[in-house]
Amino acid sequence: MTFPLSRAGLALLVGLSLQTAQAEPPPFILGISTHLMNIERPLAQPLGLAAEAGFTAVKDDVFWSTAEPTRNHLRIIPQWRRYLSQAQSLQLERLAILGYSTQFHDNAKPRTPEVTGPFLNYVDYVSRQLGNRVSYYEIWNEWDLQAPRDRQLALDYAALVNKAAPVIRANTRGAPGPEARILAGAVTPEGMDNGFADQLIVSGALEQVDGLSIHPYVHCSANDGNTPEAWQSWVSAFEENLRNKAGRNVPIYLTEVGWPSHQGPCGKSEMTQALYMARIWFLARTIPNVKGMWWYDLYNDGPDRHDQEHNFGILAEDLSPKPAWTMMKAIAPVVRDFAFDAQASELSERLYQLYFQRGDQRLLVAWAIGKPQQREVLSHGPVQGPVRMLDTLQAERGEIATEQNWQCASGRCYASVLLTRYPKIIRLTP
Repeated sequence: MTFPLSRAGLALLVGLSLQTAQAEPPPFILGISTHLMNIERPLAQPLGLAAEAGFTAVKDDVFWSTAEPTRNHLRIIPQWRRYLSQAQSLQLERLAILGYSTQFHDNAKPRTPEVTGPFLNYVDYVSRQLGNRVSYYEIWNEWDLQAPRDRQLALDYAALVNKAAPVIRANTRGAPGPEARILAGAVTPEGMDNGFADQLIVSGALEQVDGLSIHPYVHCSANDGNTPEAWQSWVSAFEENLRNKAGRNVPIYLTEVGWPSHQGPCGKSEMTQALYMARIWFLARTIPNVKGMWWYDLYNDGPDRHDQEHNFGILAEDLSPKPAWTMMKAIAPVVRDFAFDAQASELSERLYQLYFQRGDQRLLVAWAIGKPQQREVLSHGPVQGPVRMLDTLQAERGEIATEQNWQCASGRCYASVLLTRYPKIIRLTP
């Protein structure tokens, strides 16, 4: 039997759950990428749909090339301000990516003084102008993409973080509103596997920021690695390795994760996209030190059903809901507001039983891999009447009272539930 939670990770999660027994933990961040800040498009409908689905944060780019349309002339375009204002009105936190070069600097990364100086000017200007209207500033996007194994590339990025983070901090500390957090990394899967983040530890760059951001995509992974369960094992191992090397808990932000619904290699059906999204959101809660996740992305980039990049959205290109949007709306309250109980939960090769608690409310989120399994479920204390659950196979129905009743004897109440690959959210308290 495979147990994806290591002993160290389990002990850490148990410890965290004990620490938060008296105080509720902060809500888990439910984020989504939007691609709306740099195009002239109405914002009310797409951002409203994000909020309606239960998301609590959005992510977009504040491109250097947009901020500096002519050499040494910096600006904030109106769409950036409109976006931040609209998102804030919907109580959505805002993550802004600072990055990408300009034609005035040969479209080069800031690895030399000639490019780093102008980049820091851009960072200074944007963070002074936008301040804490941005909730999270992320320094560059997927810096390691060009050469994940290149140690010097990683060290150059660490040096940039060490210079940029204090600039952002100086401009946001004391500014109106909750102080923005600073994230570094945006590490690709290849960078995760090849030690890119290690150089951020060695260089001290992680001490300058509030968390490490990673992009743990697995939709194209081989050897059965392209499932939510394989994803959980991989990210858990990465987190444990990072914690051990840093000698402390490192807050991790999953700022890009997704599955495309195109027809072709690495693609899944729209229903499987929704299914995998549900399982990955629940599994993300089992990984120590993960503070939140941003799904990629809000709406399809185009109509070509054979193009991977056109089909990551949970909405179609016309903003009509795909099954993933309906799924998110159903599961968001549990993922966001309930604390994961590591000690009671079971993660095995074929069966996942995850317990969640919020005050007096207790839930079991359970599914089976492979053949369906009939399992006995115990309530949390005395409970009478029908078993209430949300079956994600029919997410649009929400939680319903099933035709099955709890059976109680000798102080124990139980029910037999058929578990399939679609998670069932079973209410264990009245």
